[in-house]
Amino acid sequence: MEYQVVPVRFERLGKQYYFAMNGITVKHGDKVVVETVRGIEIGTVMQDSLWVPEAEVVLPLKPLIRIASEQDLKQYSENKANEATVMQKTAELVKKHQLEMKLLNCEFTLDRTKLIIYFTAEGRIDFRDLVKEIATEFHMRIELRQVGARDGARTLGGIGPCGLITCCSSFLGDFQPISIKMAKNQSLSLNPTNISGLCGKLLCCLHYEDGGYKESRKQMPKIDSYVKTAEGRGRVTQLNFVTMTARVDFENGTNGYYHVSDMEFREKAIEENIDENGGELKDLEG
Repeated sequence: MEYQVVPVRFERLGKQYYFAMNGITVKHGDKVVVETVRGIEIGTVMQDSLWVPEAEVVLPLKPLIRIASEQDLKQYSENKANEATVMQKTAELVKKHQLEMKLLNCEFTLDRTKLIIYFTAEGRIDFRDLVKEIATEFHMRIELRQVGARDGARTLGGIGPCGLITCCSSFLGDFQPISIKMAKNQSLSLNPTNISGLCGKLLCCLHYEDGGYKESRKQMPKIDSYVKTAEGRGRVTQLNFVTMTARVDFENGTNGYYHVSDMEFREKAIEENIDENGGELKDLEG
C-alpha cells in the first residue's frame, strides 16, 4: 500500500517528516502549518507531493492543517525575535541554580502555548525548579529537552579539522551511525583525537567513503599476507586503496609497489573486526 504525502522540514538542516495532504494542494517551498508532537508549528514543503510505501511512513499520518497565512508568518517572526530574550533569561536562571548544562537554542510553538528549550549536558540534570521559574517568567508550558552532542554541534557550528565548516551545520540533514571499524577499514589512526569531531564523537565523514573502501578491500591482499609478483614472492606491508596498489617487501631486502592486477594471491581480503594487537574492536556508534 502507498500513501500520498508531503515531506516537510522544520529546520534548515533538520530531518524531513511526511504529512498527509488533507485535500490541500502545495508545492515545493510553501510554508505550511502542521501539528507535531511539540505542538502547532510552521514548516517548509521540501518537494511536491509523492507516493511512498507504507514501510516508509509512521502511521497514523498527521495531516496538513493549512498553508501558512500572513498572520501565521508574522507570528512566527515575532516568536523568533523573542528567542534571544528567552535564552538570556534562561541562562541567568541556570547560573542561579548552578546547573551543569549548556543551553543551545529555544523555540515557541506557533500558537505560543509551549516554549521548548534545548540543552546538552554530561549526565542527567534535575531541572524541576528551573522549569518552574521559567514558566513563571514566561507564563506558558515549558519543556526542557536534552539533546546529544551531535545535535549540539549542529546548532553551534564551527570549523572542522579539515578546515571547512562542519558538515552537520552546513549540509547534513540526518546523522548516520558511525563505527570505529570505518576508520580501520580506511587505514586511519585509531587515536580518538584524530578521528573525532568537535562534538567529541566519531567524524561524520568516516561514513562518506566507507562503502568504497569496503569494496576495494575485497579486491586487495591483506597486510602481512604473501603474494607473487614478476620479481618473486614477497610480503605485503602497505596498502593504498585509492590507487589499488600494495607495497611488497622481498626477502633480499628490496621492495616495490604493485597494482592489484600485477599480483597473485590466494584469497580476497575480508573484513576482520580485530585491531592491530589482535583484540576485538567493538563498533561504537557516534
